[in-house]
Order: sequence, then structure tokens, then C-alpha cells
Amino acid sequence: MGYPKRVARYGELLRGAVGFFVLFVVPVCAQEIPQGKNADERGKSEAWLSYAHDVQHTGISGAASQPLQKIHWTMPVDLNPQLPFGELLTHYGSPLITEENTVIVPVKTGAFDGFRVEARDGKDGSVKWILDSDYSVPFAGFTPPFGSVVTKGRVVLPGTGGTVLVRDRVDELHGKVTRLAFYGIEHFNADPATFAIDVRINTPITADGEGNLFFGFNIVGVPLPGLESGIARISRNGKGSWISATTASGDPNITKVNTSCAPALSKDQHHLYVAVSSDFAPGGYLLELDARTLKTVNQVALKDPQSGLDPFISDSSSATPTVGPDGDVYFGVLEDPFPGHHDRGWLLHFSADLKQAKLPGGFGWDDTASVVDASLVKSYHGTSKYLLLTKYNDYADLGGTGVNKIAILDPNTSIPDFIYGNPVMNEVLTIAGRTPDPRFPFLPGAVREWCINTAAVDPFTKSVLVNSEDGKLYRWDLTKNRFSEVITITGGILEAYTPTVIGTDGTVYAINRGVLFAVGGSCEEDSEGDSHSCEQSEKDSSRRP
Repeated sequence: MGYPKRVARYGELLRGAVGFFVLFVVPVCAQEIPQGKNADERGKSEAWLSYAHDVQHTGISGAASQPLQKIHWTMPVDLNPQLPFGELLTHYGSPLITEENTVIVPVKTGAFDGFRVEARDGKDGSVKWILDSDYSVPFAGFTPPFGSVVTKGRVVLPGTGGTVLVRDRVDELHGKVTRLAFYGIEHFNADPATFAIDVRINTPITADGEGNLFFGFNIVGVPLPGLESGIARISRNGKGSWISATTASGDPNITKVNTSCAPALSKDQHHLYVAVSSDFAPGGYLLELDARTLKTVNQVALKDPQSGLDPFISDSSSATPTVGPDGDVYFGVLEDPFPGHHDRGWLLHFSADLKQAKLPGGFGWDDTASVVDASLVKSYHGTSKYLLLTKYNDYADLGGTGVNKIAILDPNTSIPDFIYGNPVMNEVLTIAGRTPDPRFPFLPGAVREWCINTAAVDPFTKSVLVNSEDGKLYRWDLTKNRFSEVITITGGILEAYTPTVIGTDGTVYAINRGVLFAVGGSCEEDSEGDSHSCEQSEKDSSRRP
């Protein structure tokens, strides 16, 4: 993301450390899937209904991805992109894919505010319907994602004043739109202008299997007596409840849910995981809440695993908790002292009840780890049932080598961290980017960064789909540890991290330069049985819009 972005984030950390405050910029915070399922189970697994695919944020696709042969269609996700220092500092909301292959695309329409969702036909990108939102972002730094969710045939998107807009019949041309407020819609209707200023949703929305909604919100005024920044729940029948970040953590210094931190749910969906922090100082907590009552079940103070200090919880990050198949919880933070770890941060690792701190990963500041079944990695002979996919950049502008990688990590076996030497997750596979970074010609091996905040795992082709700042979309073959396909979608740009998604029909979706690209194709199996490699193996398709 480049030096100017590092400076911006470093300035943010300094402001937090000294308690700097400006009102209008208040920071707020597997196994391979069998194909013999019944229709309901198959639809649930194939659809990509929320950030990182599901409520555990595993990033595991339920559909085999198409080969990366051509760009089927494109559409802008930013109608007014902002490029301070030549960088695109916007975290875009994740595209969502319904069972009927309707693509729900969040779109930024203004410079910093102004949002809508567009429903497109996944086959050709034709518009089904458009719904404008009156949502406003919670602060004027890195634009946080406009994070919607699909649940029970409805799409739910953030609205003004901490409300949500619910549009039913998500796959149809016409649907009813309802506004809900976790604090009571009657209060919003009595004074919408005040709530619009004082209450802002600051995370993507998560929905459980029953259609109950969860999200973080930030308060900058006093729209209602006692209402404080925290996490909200809206039940399937529209009844709202909330708990403040201060109350949930039991710490008066904690003031907010982390910006962009989509809540995650345990496998049984009884427990909710979310991170909370302070507007004014480093540190924070990972909370385990009762998903029905929002009462705190367990919590753990987040610590830098090398220094033992309170880590920085950056409002420029879009890291969210990932829940593994065994219930373990993973969450990324920035190191303290910063940038001693080359701005890589750490992927913290806890038991399901948060009572045991486990082996951390060597990168985590702005990444949601994806889950990779161990059977997908041919060279792996360890005992872990699953592995983790994460970005593994080593930023040249803050002391690193510039050899930016992606990695498959073993969460249960260790190697010494290459910077500090403390134990971190073992690197089962790593692979560096392919495009030299022209900013660092004096560093051998320096390459452009990987620009993902969550990657798509395809267990059917034993590969993962990753997007790079070099403007290319890659398929990483986990059986051979090579890029089996690459397609050029733009000329590349320094930008904030973006999600990669696999659609119901196998179309691969990636965002670059503020544009969504739908990529796919068809081909015969090659001589080695790789149905996704074909004639494009190790070559650029070089097709641009």
C-alpha cells in the first residue's frame, strides 16, 4: 500500500497514543465439501452470503471456481474514487452471491459518503435492481467497507443513524424495503436528523442462520440517554438490543467496537466474537458474547506476543475474527512497538473460550485468515486437520525485504519468527508475488503487495484465488505450490485491501482500481488433470476492460 499509507496509519497510532481527538473523525472501530448434499445444504454452501463467505469467516467456497480465462463483465464499485498520494485508500464492501446467482455489489457513490447496492445477474452483469442507502461512514480516514449481508432471502445493508435497510425478495426485480433500528425505530422516526449525526454503524453486518443481525456501532453524541458505542443485535422479528463496548469488556477505557471488524459466530452460532478497543490508546479485548443476550461469556486482553505490550488496533485495518473448524479463534493486530515487526502485525490465536493464548502467526495487521483443509496441501504431512491462508507481506518502506508473499500456515507447529525469533506458526507453503516493485529497485526480490483482506479457498481445485496490487488475479495451486493461472485485470494501483469471492456458478470476483471484475471461462482438463489450468497455465490472459 505504499509509504504514504504507512505514514497515515503511523499518524493514526500517534494520535491514539496521545489521546488526540477531533469530533468529526472519531475512530470507531475444513474439509473438502462433498457434492451429495440435499438442495438446502447445497444452496447454503454454494452461496457467498456474507463477508468471507460465512459467519466463521472461513473463506471456503462451496462451488468449484471457473478457470481464469476471460473477464465476463465489470462494474465500478466506486463512482468517486479518492487517490491521496496516488493511493486508493478505500476498503470496499464484499460482493455477495445468492443461491440463484444474483450478485449483490456494494457501491460507493460519493467521495467519502454516499452508498448503494446493485443487484446484478451473475451470468452477464445485467442490473436487476438498485437500492440507495442514506448511510454515512463513521470517520473521514480510510473509508471503511459498506458491509451488507444476505439472509433468509433478504439483503440487509447499513442505513443512516445506526439503522439497517432490509430489502426482501433479493433475487427479484421488486421487493419491499423496511428500516429497522436496534434502539427502537420510534426513536429514529421522532428525530432522524439527530440520529443521523450521532449514530454510525462501523462494521459489516453479520447474520446467523435464523436471520438475527449483529454489527458494531459508534456514538458521537447523546441521541438517547445511556446509549453508548457498542455492538447491536436485531432479531429476525425486528426486536433490537445492544451492549456497550465498555460494559461488555468491563474496562472504562474501552470505547468502541473495532472499525470494520465484522462479528464472527461459533460453529453452533451460540457465541459471538468481536474485538473492542479505545479511541485514545493502544490495546483492546477479544470478546465472546452470548449470541442471544449479548452478555459477555469470556474475554481476553489482546497482547503483542513478542513484547507483551498492548498492540495497536488500527482503524485502517479490516481484520476480523476467523473461527476454525475446531473452534479456535484468530484475530490480527498491529505490533507494539510499531513498526518493529515491519508493520506486519501478528495473527493472534486463542482457544474457543479465549482462556488459552495459542501460537500466533507472523502477519495479521489487516487480514482475515482463511481456512484450508490440510488434505488440500499435498506436501503437508503434519497432524493439523486444517491450515490457515494469510497475506505475508514484508513491507520494504518500514524495514522489510519487500519480498511480499502469501502463506499457508500450520496453527499448531512453530518456527522462529524471521524478525524477532519468537515462535510463530510454521510456514507450510509460501509464494512470493511475481511483479517487481519499481519503488525498490535496490532490494532484490521486492515485489508488489498482495491486496486481499480475505481470500477465496477453492477445495474442489485445491487452490486459492488472490488479488494483487500489480493488477492481476492469481490462482495458487496448493498441490504444486505454483501460480497455475494469472489474468491481468488492470494496470495495478496502490490500494487498500479487497476481498476475493467465488460465485455460485464458479465465477471469480475481484476488485481492483475501484472496479469489480467477474472472471471465468471453460476448458478441458490438461494432461495432469488440472481442470483449471488449460492453456493459460503460467501465462497472463492480458484481457483488460
